[in-house]
Amino acid sequence: MEYRFLGKTGVKVSKLCFGTMSFGHEADEATAAAMYQRCRDAGINFFDSANIYAGGQSEIILGRLIAGHRDEVIITSKAFFPTGPDVNARGASRRHLRHAVEASLRRLSTDYIDIYYIHHFDDFTDLEETLRGLEDLVRQGKILYPAASNFAAWQIEKALGIAQHHGWTPFACIQPMYNLVKRQAEVEILPMAQAEGLGVVPYSPLGGGLLSGKYGVNRQPEKGRLVENTMYRTRYGEPWMYEVAERFTRFSQEHGYEPAPLAIAWVASHPAVTAPIIGARNLEQLEGVLKALEIPMTPDLREKISSLSPEPPPATDRSEERTPYSMVSR
Repeated sequence: MEYRFLGKTGVKVSKLCFGTMSFGHEADEATAAAMYQRCRDAGINFFDSANIYAGGQSEIILGRLIAGHRDEVIITSKAFFPTGPDVNARGASRRHLRHAVEASLRRLSTDYIDIYYIHHFDDFTDLEETLRGLEDLVRQGKILYPAASNFAAWQIEKALGIAQHHGWTPFACIQPMYNLVKRQAEVEILPMAQAEGLGVVPYSPLGGGLLSGKYGVNRQPEKGRLVENTMYRTRYGEPWMYEVAERFTRFSQEHGYEPAPLAIAWVASHPAVTAPIIGARNLEQLEGVLKALEIPMTPDLREKISSLSPEPPPATDRSEERTPYSMVSR
């Protein structure tokens, strides 16, 4: 297993992070335990969770699994989305973050969380309020590193500026969506992360299963997130995405790869990425995605895969700057 530094923290994490969203939902406790042990056997020391996964069961199961070797693993959790019917059981206020962390610590049976993400930018809470809440939790030793998931680049930069101004602990890493059909992160988020020295732990490297080899223009399985979940159908519902999936599957087969691990290896090969989050519903599925560790993603292979999907325009929309016809060419 290759281990990489998580941003500027000095902490080393495995090249892949295992996401526990299936724990307590698609994967019962016995299946979760088998997958966790397989990940540990493969050298994975990085496990991602959130307070809303399986109504909190994901954290409970993960907490049982890490017992006895807590300090050997890096665990994450998140807060933002509703955790109950109360009007304040949501968001990124200092009040909610305090309650959310305490509840996660109980479920995880631990006294600290390594990386704690704000799961989504809160349009209704002052960012300074959120960051002060995170700083309180750092000083109390309940979280070690604040982090951000689903933030835009400007939101992350604003947060870094506020933290620096007050001398608070800054975000250590970010968790953007990133895969072959969702490449917006390449425009500003990933370059910003490189410039600021942030760890990057992308989620959904398979596009909700779209890039698993099971989907095409006129082909889909009977079950799966893109079939059963309205949110995922909406997120990956554009026809061109299925065209990309079909081209990618064909390319994988022609070059002797399985689509799922190749898609993960492509995400992991971006120079800004620390560790993509992989997930699985069962041990067989996990074995498939772990094959990403065996794929040597050369620059040439990455370029060929990248050409299968539209490259997003540059932040300034000056597309000519990627050609020899730019006024700034040297």
